[in-house]
Amino acid sequence: MAEPSAELAQPPQPTLKPDVGDDVPVDTEQQPPPSSSNGTRSLSPEELVAKSIAPVKPQFLRPPPARNNPKDDDAAATDGSNSNDKSSQSTVVAKEKKSRRQLKRERREVKKSASNICPEIAKTGDVNSCAYKNNCRFSHDIEGFKAQKPEDLEGECPFANGGGRKCPYGLACRFYGTHKDGGGAVVEGNGSENVGKNSEINGLSKDVQKLLWKNKMKFPKADAVLKSLGLMGPGSAKAKKQDTVEVYETVPDDSLLSGENGLSELATDSFAKLDCSSEVVNSDADGAAADELPPLKKAKSDSKGNYCCGEETNGLDILEKDSESCFPQTEAEPITGDTLTETDRSLKLHPRERKLIDFREKLYLAPLTTVGNLPFRRVCKALGADITCGEMAMCTNLLQGQASEWALLRRHSSEDLFGVQICGSYPDTVARTVELIHQECVVDFIDINMGCPIDIVVNKGAGSALLNKPMRMKNIVEAASRTVEKPITIKVRTGYFEGKSRIDSLIADIGNWGAHAVTIHGRSRQQRYSKLADWDYVYQCARKAPQSLQVLGNGDVFSYVDWNKHKSECPELSSCMIARGALTKPWIFTEIKEQRHWDISSGERFNILKDYVRVGLEHWGSDTKGVETTRRFLLEWLSYTCRYIPVGLLDVIPQHLNWRPPSYYGRDDLETLMSSDSAADWIRISEMLLGKVPEGFSFAPKHKSNAYDRAENG
Repeated sequence: MAEPSAELAQPPQPTLKPDVGDDVPVDTEQQPPPSSSNGTRSLSPEELVAKSIAPVKPQFLRPPPARNNPKDDDAAATDGSNSNDKSSQSTVVAKEKKSRRQLKRERREVKKSASNICPEIAKTGDVNSCAYKNNCRFSHDIEGFKAQKPEDLEGECPFANGGGRKCPYGLACRFYGTHKDGGGAVVEGNGSENVGKNSEINGLSKDVQKLLWKNKMKFPKADAVLKSLGLMGPGSAKAKKQDTVEVYETVPDDSLLSGENGLSELATDSFAKLDCSSEVVNSDADGAAADELPPLKKAKSDSKGNYCCGEETNGLDILEKDSESCFPQTEAEPITGDTLTETDRSLKLHPRERKLIDFREKLYLAPLTTVGNLPFRRVCKALGADITCGEMAMCTNLLQGQASEWALLRRHSSEDLFGVQICGSYPDTVARTVELIHQECVVDFIDINMGCPIDIVVNKGAGSALLNKPMRMKNIVEAASRTVEKPITIKVRTGYFEGKSRIDSLIADIGNWGAHAVTIHGRSRQQRYSKLADWDYVYQCARKAPQSLQVLGNGDVFSYVDWNKHKSECPELSSCMIARGALTKPWIFTEIKEQRHWDISSGERFNILKDYVRVGLEHWGSDTKGVETTRRFLLEWLSYTCRYIPVGLLDVIPQHLNWRPPSYYGRDDLETLMSSDSAADWIRISEMLLGKVPEGFSFAPKHKSNAYDRAENG
């Protein structure tokens, strides 16, 4: 990663620029009159704050653009030629819709091109190292690959200090010139070279993924809990009509643990079918790659009870102690009234048997869609975050074995207190997902999202839609908490509709359902981000909660002043979750711990971006694909960081999240560039770190980060 050059760091701006220490503008003739269109110079700082406009010191404000004749402006708008950068950031181009067959053919052509060299050959540099020879889906033309490979990037390979492990991308690495000993070959070993300060865990094994693809994965603990609660779902009624009889009715309890009475034959037959059909998964006869196998449309749950605790059925090692606590009591009746059956006593662990987490006084980085990826969490950990949580993952996608969804559960070794967030509509889906995560991943807690306001999630009955269905909320939390020993937390909003809050009436019961902690976002689903968070309501809920339930607040925490205010006004509040504040300035964790306003310089901010790029290349790869993936996520993040206003430029501190920053100059060229809300300037910053963008590159933010007051969908 190169240092910002003087040439790249020069944004287009007037030649006369004020110095930091100036009390008055350098060129008074250039300044707009008090009645100028921006209206900021004629208002006092207090009046600007009342209008949610950031009170930037006058000497740093940009002069407004020259106004043309209104008729000319209308004509220009009609022609679509607006000179304003904000309104001309991107051009929408209608793309030709291609068929699936055409897209598939194009993917095969790309894989066979010289630019897509075989990974094994790239690692070793030896054409004969690929075991598939001529049947390989990738190119073996080393010279052709070198001829079209982009120039190496400046800087050192991110895997240079990998603890004795060479770069796994070899020839394909964009830092290949810095490799020593000629190499990219991975050092052979037992895997211990991957374990260290830079290791990542929580990957999904191929065997388990195939079982999920074929709906052959078994969930004994979840199904036992669901049966005890009477929540097996509509599929259980159809089970009696099928050929396979229910295991509980035909096999004695003792044989369930030993695989007797035909269970071993059943498992053998299942795996025989799996082995025979594995050729379909791995075969390339029809041009379909193994990783291109389309997931099933719906992750069907096996509610017939045809499962066994041995690894013969589901390919997983389930501890014998878990098996013994699951099955012998499954014939017991569900809970009635206040009476606990033997099934309930065995499935619901005593609170002292759980590994509890104390969230009090800890700095919690919220799960953030798209931008809250593993490299971003690593940056926040280095800046003082105590608790991190993965991006929200959909339960149905996890149960289908989608690799992209499982990537959201990845954990870095530096994340010492880490949780994952899942989102589902029904108790059976959530309970089985929780069991699967418990078996496949190493996490400290599992958070269930019941507050996501996104339409595509709500329309499926998940996220905020659950706020209208308290009984389903209860069933989800109970089923999940009884399935695993990990602490279960939930994240909610104040309610679905504004003014119709529900959570305060449920807060006393949430702890009894089995939740360890609840995070309350101080806005309704309908409100989205259109107003400030209602912290008084969050305090009300925290005071109603039982002592066994920890309550965390969320919304508009943007400085240590906000943190101290919420903690002092409501001692019952365990902690505060930090979300958009961390996106805009990840050093907020340092500010809270050191109790100061950090007037961070542009160079320090640029170093944080360099750290992000370095860990991003470690995570996504140092080849061309990994570089461009890192660039995309960096640009998504820059669409938030541009909203930060340096402390030294403000008349009133601290900055608040709802303040709109006016157009202003920074104290140096790089700070001015970082303040731009133009995607073209974000791309320029990415080029300082990752080299020139590919030909035809364009970028539009996935999230509307500039919509400060927009109330979407009501």
